[in-house]
Amino acid sequence: MSQALEGRAKELLEDRNFCIVSTLRSDGSILAVPVWVDVQDGEPVLNSAEGRAWPRNLERDPHVTLTVPNLENPYEYVMIRGRISERTHDGADEHIDALAKKYLGQDQYPYRQPGEQRVKIRVAPESVNYRGR
Repeated sequence: MSQALEGRAKELLEDRNFCIVSTLRSDGSILAVPVWVDVQDGEPVLNSAEGRAWPRNLERDPHVTLTVPNLENPYEYVMIRGRISERTHDGADEHIDALAKKYLGQDQYPYRQPGEQRVKIRVAPESVNYRGR
């Protein structure tokens, strides 16, 4: 069952804070990487390029943990455990451009590689834990 993302937890994702995405590798070890994040319809939404490790891990096992610390106070954070609710190429290019505007102040994502296919990944929160000091 999905849990609502609201209040200060939601604000941390809406602000310019990085998100640590933790996935399981095929050998059972954990891969944790920093990414950009936003919120759409109450769910965290991530963006990556096809072929990268963490999206591949999610194809095999849709469980994911997202940790979003406050950039100005890392003792304030939200940890979201959930599952992938959508993985799509539709709107992924526009989404990465919107994230570039949020994080870099640029209208277009400047690091796009030739032939790169973007993927937009939506997470259904099953557990939302906010901690603040």
